[in-house]
Amino acid sequence: MTENRIRPIVMPKWGLSMSEGKVTGWLMKPGANVKVGDELLEVETEKIASVVEAGDQGTLRRIIGEPQTVYPVKALLGVLADDDVSDSEIDAYVASYVTPAAAEEEEEAGPRYHVADLPSGRVRYAKRGEGDAAIVLIHGLGGDLDNWLFNIDALAERASVYALDLPGHGQSSKDIADPTLRGLAQALIAFMDEVGIADAHLVGHSLGGAIAIQTAVDSPGRVRSLALIGSAGLGPEINSGYIDAFITAGSRRELKPVLQHLFARKDLVSRQLVDDVLKYKRLDGVNEALKKLSSSLFAGGRQQAQLGDALRRVNIPTMVIWGEDDEIVPAKHAAALTGKARTHVIGGTGHMVQMEAANTVNALLKEHIRAGLL
Repeated sequence: MTENRIRPIVMPKWGLSMSEGKVTGWLMKPGANVKVGDELLEVETEKIASVVEAGDQGTLRRIIGEPQTVYPVKALLGVLADDDVSDSEIDAYVASYVTPAAAEEEEEAGPRYHVADLPSGRVRYAKRGEGDAAIVLIHGLGGDLDNWLFNIDALAERASVYALDLPGHGQSSKDIADPTLRGLAQALIAFMDEVGIADAHLVGHSLGGAIAIQTAVDSPGRVRSLALIGSAGLGPEINSGYIDAFITAGSRRELKPVLQHLFARKDLVSRQLVDDVLKYKRLDGVNEALKKLSSSLFAGGRQQAQLGDALRRVNIPTMVIWGEDDEIVPAKHAAALTGKARTHVIGGTGHMVQMEAANTVNALLKEHIRAGLL
């Protein structure tokens, strides 16, 4: 009974490769009344800095994680408990807590990444979970499957979740035979065929949203539901200055201010994030692939495809999520699906809303996908 009244706050696991994180500061003090979703502390990883939100409620009875200290994933950072739990019970809980061994976690999780050989080239992907329903996460221009590092595990509780590197991105082949939305949608269907997905809930961010819409329009029988996050394909405007600067940036000094356009909280753009993107951009064939996609999809600094009307003719449950302060694709584009889709515009977030408000976005996605299963 005591354990049910004591809830641990642990170092989260954000993404497949995260093994540790550094506590940079607590946002609440001992004795605070904590509700689900409250911001507890800030953590920095080699990928990004972010806030740990409460997954349980209770009184913050103990802070264990020290600022500027690195802890392994699942390490005990703090304790929430009911007010009638004694200090001695909490002392006993803390003393008996054992951090799961990283090797055991990795063995249980299986391989971090897989590859699928498609007619269009090799695609890297990650798979989490073993549920009957399939969810496919589709990133945007210049991104990769790590754009979902705060989401993939949360969504895998009752589903099989796949996140892929699109052609030309991440560790997938850099050749793009057909840089149109229809060509990218066909590559997505080929991926689903290769890994045995009959139909899926598609979650698309930015360009990935437009690919998801095109897939639903062209192959509606393969799509159970759509979740569109800061999606392209719903209006003509796009920050072409960002796209051009992203493609041409060749140094950390040039790239960091460009990447800051993706976030409302500019401090989330860490040195490691910039270095990871630079490493990708310096791979052979990357600039050519990005230029080919930009010329095809965003010629003249405008989005060439407007898919809202076509999507309205398809009977697929649809949800739209946008960051209110999106500097890449304006949130007003959500109006293109008024009456068709449930829309959520989240304040204080930018284009990477699935990172900046991960708990909120994950809750919305799980609710939407559960509704699509009924």
